[in-house]
Amino acid sequence: MLKVMDMALKMGAPFISINDSGGARVQEGVDALSGYGEIFYRNTLASGVIPQISVIMGPCAGGAVYSPAITDFVFMVEKSSYMFITGPEVIKSVTGEEVTFETLGGADIHNVKSGVAHFKHTDERECLNDVKRLLSFLPDNNLSDPVNCRISDDPDRVVWELDSIVPDEANKPYNMRVVIEKVVDSGDFFEIQKHFAPNIIIGFGRINGTTVGIVANQPMHMAGVLDVNSADKGARFVRFCDAFNIPVITFTDTPGYRVWIRSIMEL
Repeated sequence: MLKVMDMALKMGAPFISINDSGGARVQEGVDALSGYGEIFYRNTLASGVIPQISVIMGPCAGGAVYSPAITDFVFMVEKSSYMFITGPEVIKSVTGEEVTFETLGGADIHNVKSGVAHFKHTDERECLNDVKRLLSFLPDNNLSDPVNCRISDDPDRVVWELDSIVPDEANKPYNMRVVIEKVVDSGDFFEIQKHFAPNIIIGFGRINGTTVGIVANQPMHMAGVLDVNSADKGARFVRFCDAFNIPVITFTDTPGYRVWIRSIMEL
């Protein structure tokens, strides 16, 4: 794996890792930790230089789970992909709590609650097809630009539907995803982290054949208000687009930032 990562970084090519690992064997001790450290070191060197994609195709535990978590995009498959530091048996022996693979580190947990994963799929074929679709929007490295695609949409087209999608009443919700699909070429919008912090939308589309990143508030969820999770989700995506020369288009409609005020009794 180390040689492949070095080669990808040297050639300026995207790096895709397909993970199915139970972690290191205890008897390997420090040697295993050293190996993991070498992998993490290369992950950090490649960050912002080449796109890094992790595909979780089975249980991924222990030291093997750190590397996917610090890559740019993580794909998971429902009921077969798991990510956790320690498994259910270890947790039960230490805390006495019984947990399942799904509740501890399944696709739903990491797509909906933790935000570690970016995509979840019903089967592996669908998962790999979306990996290929994601690559079609990305450049090979930070010194190149995304491929400009030939389009059928007229870049000067007038979209009359936009006049009626956004309501005149400020407190009436509407689906920002519909607005995005009307603006991008051929309505082709590839949403990222769809299930995490749904009050903000991020993803890739094309304008006049050129890849663009989309960041938009979603009035259908929490009135499009910003909170910690949505701010983190948007910031990480903008950072990725900045590193790989992808223009960002922002659709803004938010009442502001939601501040949680905790009472003294809760602290």
